[in-house]
Amino acid sequence: APAVAAAAPAAPAEPGAVLSPLAGTTVSVAVSVGQSVAAGDPLLVLEAMKMNTDIRAPQAGTVSALHVAPGATVTEGQVLLVLS
Repeated sequence: APAVAAAAPAAPAEPGAVLSPLAGTTVSVAVSVGQSVAAGDPLLVLEAMKMNTDIRAPQAGTVSALHVAPGATVTEGQVLLVLS
């Protein structure tokens, strides 16, 4: 059987990439490109099955790319944003 292509092709995870731990919907984004964050700072909130999941910075850095916006659907393993 032919392989089924993913709805959103996953880019190779780059250094500093913050990946989605689950499939869901982006509820809110607390950061913007160029913003400095400390390890543990809230970055965004995902909702899946009526439960909100806070996504926090795994390390200190600066948001260099933001790949989601409120209302966007995400897949597990998708790059949400990149810290540099």
